[in-house]
This record gives sequence, C-alpha cells and structure tokens, in this order.
Amino acid sequence: MRVEVLTKPGCHLCEDAVAIVASVCAELGVAWSERDISGDPDAMHTYGEQIPVTFVDGRQHDFWRVDPARLRKALG
Repeated sequence: MRVEVLTKPGCHLCEDAVAIVASVCAELGVAWSERDISGDPDAMHTYGEQIPVTFVDGRQHDFWRVDPARLRKALG
C-alpha cells in the first residue's frame, strides 16, 4: 500500500480523511488502507492526539486533515 490512514472509532476527522484519501487514490489508481489503532497501545501513545494520520510510502504525510492537492502531489 502506498497510502495508509490511521484512524479510531468515532472520529469525524477520520471519516473526512478516509473519504479524501479514497477519492484521490481512486483517481490516481493508488492502493491505500485504513488501520484502526484503538487496539494498539503503542500507536495510540504515538499518534492518538494526531488522528487521523496519513502515511505515504511509509512516511508520515499529514495529520488531522488531508489536503487533496498535497496528497496528489505526494503521489505524483
């Protein structure tokens, strides 16, 4: 997967981020995944205050909000 979105249940920003990532990735033909970190104490400790967190090619790209233009540029 080129793009991964870390999420947790009940997060309205996560829903927005997933919708944007899904749309941009579909447009560009890029694979992506969503991972719920609520059951991962280490990930919650590291990223819990930044959720949703977006990674591109294994590197943190964004947190809280996803900018579609910035994501397209990173995937281009």
